[in-house]
Amino acid sequence: MKLASLKNGRDGRLVVVTDDLSHYAEAGEIAPTLQAALDDWAAVEPKLRALAGDLASGSAAGKPLDPAMLAAPLPRAYQWADGSAYVNHVELVRRARGAELPASFWHDPLVYQGGSDRFLGPCDAIPLADEAWGCDMEAEVVVVTGDVPQGVTPEDARCLIRLVGLVNDVSLRNLIPGELAKGFGFYQSKPASALSPVFVTPDTLGERWRDGKLHGTLHVDLNGQPFGRADAGIDMTFDFGTLIAHLAKTRSLAAGTIVGSGTVSNRDADGGPGRPVADGGLGYSCIAEVRMVETIRDGAPATPFLNYGDRVRIWMEDDKGHAIFGAIDQSVEAI
Repeated sequence: MKLASLKNGRDGRLVVVTDDLSHYAEAGEIAPTLQAALDDWAAVEPKLRALAGDLASGSAAGKPLDPAMLAAPLPRAYQWADGSAYVNHVELVRRARGAELPASFWHDPLVYQGGSDRFLGPCDAIPLADEAWGCDMEAEVVVVTGDVPQGVTPEDARCLIRLVGLVNDVSLRNLIPGELAKGFGFYQSKPASALSPVFVTPDTLGERWRDGKLHGTLHVDLNGQPFGRADAGIDMTFDFGTLIAHLAKTRSLAAGTIVGSGTVSNRDADGGPGRPVADGGLGYSCIAEVRMVETIRDGAPATPFLNYGDRVRIWMEDDKGHAIFGAIDQSVEAI
């Protein structure tokens, strides 16, 4: 089952979407918003699935879907917690500045709590006030939870994952060092992120969803050229069950909590930090990573961060080449 939100007020209007993302049906009589559905999932999910079945069979009239009509599936959420599950990415960050990776990073997840009061729609522009801030995309996988009790095990946490999707976790790289130097975490350096057009129930993903991970190539294009082709299921040190259990160690999580994987990152076949797609590698899911590789290899970065007019596209395909979650397709615009 695939769910989305039409642009409508602060929280959107819930719709069910066909598997090929071509049509939608209004779900307002079942639940007005996706958050409302998540709040009463046990009662609402069967009704949404029935509507999805009727839409697929033609029993329910569908309307043509234009991605530009869509808000983020959750235009605002009670919580957005982003991890760094791909330790390869963290290791590159530290290597580029000559720092050792602490051994604890391999068994204790890194997580920060980001702003969730506004998520951008999949086709909304990335607003940027100053190019000197170092705007970067970060292609990631996200899951949405039901209510999660404190102290949940990783195994039980996997059963509480309601939906899976993608995110462009926008970062302002040149603001990060100053913020982290204060010892109090991100704020100004983490503006609004964009979510994929639809979120998908795990069962819809078939074998792509297993062991608490999404498997498959995460496509990232920059200005129409292949930039990243990493596999989201490879080199993911912490699965989503482990991330959720880490978050719930000292507190429960409310239904509608969004949990991010962190930047998807694969090692090269030879165990190295990875090569550009143009050179036969899997590329990168963010610009910072290629700049780290350039620093390690050449002593200084060469690839610029995003500038006004640049376009980012992020998606994942099924076995037939169709976008599973639709595409995040954004341009950078001055404000």
